[in-house]
Amino acid sequence: MRKRKIAVIAAGFTGEQHTEAVRRIPGNEVAALVGTDLKTLTAKAKVLGVEHVYTDYKKMIEEIRPDVVHNCTPNGLHYEINKYVMEQGIHIYSEKPLAVMVKQGEELLRIAEEKHVAAGVNFNYRNNAIVQEMKERVKNGSVGRIFHVTGQYIQDWMMFDSDYNWRLTADMGGASRTIADIGSHWFDTVQCVLGKKITAVRAEMLTVHPFRKKPKKEVKTFEQTESGSYELVPVDSEDAAFIMVRFEDETIGTVNLSQVSGGHLNDLRLEVSGEKCSLEWQQQNPDTLVVGTRENGLQILRAAPGTLSGSAVRYATLPGGHPVGWSDALRNGIREYYASIEAGTYSQTGQAYATFADGVQIMKLVEACMESAKIGKWVNV
Repeated sequence: MRKRKIAVIAAGFTGEQHTEAVRRIPGNEVAALVGTDLKTLTAKAKVLGVEHVYTDYKKMIEEIRPDVVHNCTPNGLHYEINKYVMEQGIHIYSEKPLAVMVKQGEELLRIAEEKHVAAGVNFNYRNNAIVQEMKERVKNGSVGRIFHVTGQYIQDWMMFDSDYNWRLTADMGGASRTIADIGSHWFDTVQCVLGKKITAVRAEMLTVHPFRKKPKKEVKTFEQTESGSYELVPVDSEDAAFIMVRFEDETIGTVNLSQVSGGHLNDLRLEVSGEKCSLEWQQQNPDTLVVGTRENGLQILRAAPGTLSGSAVRYATLPGGHPVGWSDALRNGIREYYASIEAGTYSQTGQAYATFADGVQIMKLVEACMESAKIGKWVNV
């Protein structure tokens, strides 16, 4: 059987992770990498064992004609690339967001439907085995009526005024930073667990550094800046946000977001409180579900095929005692995406992975948060 030819555009940290995840799924071959610097790209391709490299993604598509393209570029390039790929009738798996403006995301969704291509967006936390177990327990009634949900997603990589990255620029990062960058992941994860959409938000935003020191040398995401000369530039995007959410069944939730909290590297947490028990998951301890009851206190469940339930079982890909984590969740989502291509079911609703329709809804959520913070009121999504 012919292997699917896959191309990955942008070979930084995220592109490397996509490449490795794709290779863990039978039937795939990473045929090409695309980047801006040929020398760096050639060296990366050698390390990753990819035969073809291109600095022009359109030329790559013309010559390689891949079955699927993974778009791992900065936010500001997503719209142009996603649109072009789909117009060629090629399946696309894009990093979030789909674009930097909602109207662009809606256009991409229309094109995906018109061209009948598989269009997935990478919200990888929903694909963690424990998140899927939480979803199953909410669905089967083990939690009972949901009282409320709480959570956070906090980091420290933008803590100092000398921390600078392309995400700070409106053209590449978009109008929102912290909410769009990490809040969007929490939104998708909690909606997946509850099986309900967020329909209204009330947000407050905080920018702790109105000016930042932009270094002359480009700085990659999570990379520390070097000392030297800087240009002082104004910052319009938020460093932190505090958000109340209301779901379609009137359930209330709260989430705190920050990229300036010292010592927190990638601290996403979600807790669901129900009439029978509470469920808590922490991304930095991804293999563990904490179940809380009044009778027995807190109990810990580890991810393993024999301990999970329902469809969550297929997300625990290793035996008990072999923790599954971030890279496994990424692979799980990509695996579900390729399974829909294999089965020809990618146009159906209710996919396990996040679709472009999900991506547009998240973009609308982010936009609603921005509006809410501006006017100081609840905003419907």
